[in-house]
Amino acid sequence: MDLALLRTFVTVHRAGSFTRAAALLGLSQPAVTSQIRTLERQVGRPLFLRQARGVTPTTIGDELAHKAAPHLDALVEITETGLDDDSSLRTLHLAGPPEFTAERALPALTELAGHGGQGVALRASFGTAEEALEGLAAGHHDLAISTARPRGALLTATPLCDEEHVLVAAPSWAERIEPWRRRKGAPVLENLPVVEVHESLPFMSRYWASVFDSRPAASGAVIVPDLRAVLACACAGAGLAVLPRYLCASALARGDVVALHEPAVPPLRTYFLVVRTGTLVMPHIARAHEWLQRAAIDWC
Repeated sequence: MDLALLRTFVTVHRAGSFTRAAALLGLSQPAVTSQIRTLERQVGRPLFLRQARGVTPTTIGDELAHKAAPHLDALVEITETGLDDDSSLRTLHLAGPPEFTAERALPALTELAGHGGQGVALRASFGTAEEALEGLAAGHHDLAISTARPRGALLTATPLCDEEHVLVAAPSWAERIEPWRRRKGAPVLENLPVVEVHESLPFMSRYWASVFDSRPAASGAVIVPDLRAVLACACAGAGLAVLPRYLCASALARGDVVALHEPAVPPLRTYFLVVRTGTLVMPHIARAHEWLQRAAIDWC
């Protein structure tokens, strides 16, 4: 059985789509379709059921993928390990949210790059979880950091760390709402300015739902699509904000902002390390994956 046909088959099985598999393999969709048909003739059974959106493997298709995929991944590992010598500089394409990637992930990976590094050049791009996962699935990235766990067999996710969220404001605002801080229940935000990353108030809404089991009745006074800018505005007295503790820890320590509430169970958001299934056999991706997991031990 032709290994090229098996490689195409496993890629389609993981991608769930001829179109997506073609992009990952650098082939045209007709070429992928032709290879799968050739393999189906050799096997004597259909391997996929064609649907309006993508394909679903048959029982025989699942059995063949289960048997073939580990061996194909092992062959890739042998090839990649052979290429990964001291003179080979591999490029790692990383995608993730701008604040977490800039403040935590990239500093943790700097020792892999540069003079005296581990033979890895870094290229980073920022975006939403959806954009990062779509780019990873399309082959534009090697590794993605996401707050959403992907579905399907194409992508494999590993929990990285949990991010604690804190309700903060400049000391001047904290003094104005001190009476609420002494009472139980959710604060009334109608007359309080809010700093957020989007008009839908995603961080504030998530915090209110988790801590107070309600929805905040407020609108944003300042909307800026970067949590670092949200922190700067909060420090300047623009209003209340919900921020990751790692991002505002220094500002809290300096007294630039204060925590308005310390719930017994703080709201958490989980980050995942995501790769295309089977690509962890590539040394430069595996090395970055391992370094981030090791660094995350100190982030929790």
